[in-house]
Formats: sequence, C-alpha cells, structure tokens
Amino acid sequence: MINKFAIFTLSKPNFMKSNTVSFLSAFALLCLVSCQDKSSNKFEKLQKMDWLVGTWEQKLPDGIVTEIWVKENDSTFSGKSYFVKEKDTIHLETIVLSQKNENLLYIPTVAGQNNDEPVTFKSTSEADNTFTFENPAHDYPQKIIYKKVSSDRLIATISGKQQGKQTQESYPMSKK
Repeated sequence: MINKFAIFTLSKPNFMKSNTVSFLSAFALLCLVSCQDKSSNKFEKLQKMDWLVGTWEQKLPDGIVTEIWVKENDSTFSGKSYFVKEKDTIHLETIVLSQKNENLLYIPTVAGQNNDEPVTFKSTSEADNTFTFENPAHDYPQKIIYKKVSSDRLIATISGKQQGKQTQESYPMSKK
C-alpha cells in the first residue's frame, strides 16, 4: 500500500520548481519592460519647438530686435533677446525654455525688471506650430505666444493688461 504522505512529498518539489520558474520568468519580464528606453518621447513638447533654434531678427525704423536660441540639451533651450538702437542695447533679456515633466516653461529674466529675477510662464496651448505661455499674476505681459509662420519666419506676441488697458505687441521675425 502506498502512503499518501509519500506521494505528496514526492510531488512537492515539482510543484515548487514550476512555481519558482514561473516567478523568475515573470520577474525577468517585469525587469525587461521597466528597463526599456522611454526617453525618445520624454521631452516631446520641447522637441516640437526645435524650429526656434537659431537667430531671428526684426528690423524696425529705430533699431533691430534680435533673438538667439540655442539647444542646451534634450530638456532645455536658452535664449537671448535684445533691442539695439544705433549702437546702444535698449532692452536685454535672457530666456530659458524648458520641459519639466509634462510642463513646458518659458522663463525670461529681463535686465532692470522684477529685481532681475526670472518670471515663469507655463505653456497653456501647443497647437498648429503656435505655443502659448501664460502667467496671469505677472504685471505685463501675462501672455507670450510664439507662432511659426514658415521655416524662416515667426511671430512673437506679448499681451495682457497694462495700466488697466488690454495691450498687445507683435514682433514678426525672420531667421538669419
């Protein structure tokens, strides 16, 4: 007569072996999936603005507005905007355009304004090569828009309330 305990004991190692193999297979699959390179889409919003990199100008009767954009890395562009009248720089600002998680941020620092501290504008719209950044708490502007018109033309627009009145200024620029 066969002992029931002996049958259970003999079959137990096979049961444990198959569970161990299943567990190790599942663990290996989980590790493989979690180690996949997902960085290709990590900064997708900023990548949509790659066209901004370069030098842009607007010639006006009283001077030249220039913006220079450089790609610092996958998550950050740096910019410089200035207005030169004759040989004098009238306006100068440095800009950081950065993607942090899902947020696209436009962060200008304007010489002589806001105690020379940066002001953050958060992207509120990214559609049809038009990128809108807003900061309703800022004195002026509260909205900044960059629109790609063609590969060598853009329009930068600032707007908001200034001294109680709605104001808007547009800067059509050409790529140099």
